[in-house]
Amino acid sequence: MGNGAKAQQKRERNAKNQKASASSQLKANNAAKNIICKTCFQTFLCTSREKALSEHAENKHNKAIKECFPDWAPPS
Repeated sequence: MGNGAKAQQKRERNAKNQKASASSQLKANNAAKNIICKTCFQTFLCTSREKALSEHAENKHNKAIKECFPDWAPPS
């Protein structure tokens, strides 16, 4: 077996390992959606900022942020 065959085998072995480790981020993103609007039950990522939440509350429901998200507190 020459060096070319060894290199090809190594590439194939590495390709198998890469396919196995590649995974989707969708499950992690869905798990991170823990801010929920109490009016319409739309979910938001835990990293959502106050501006996005207040825009949702005002534009969708004509309410204040505390009415739609009573449990939410700004990060400190």
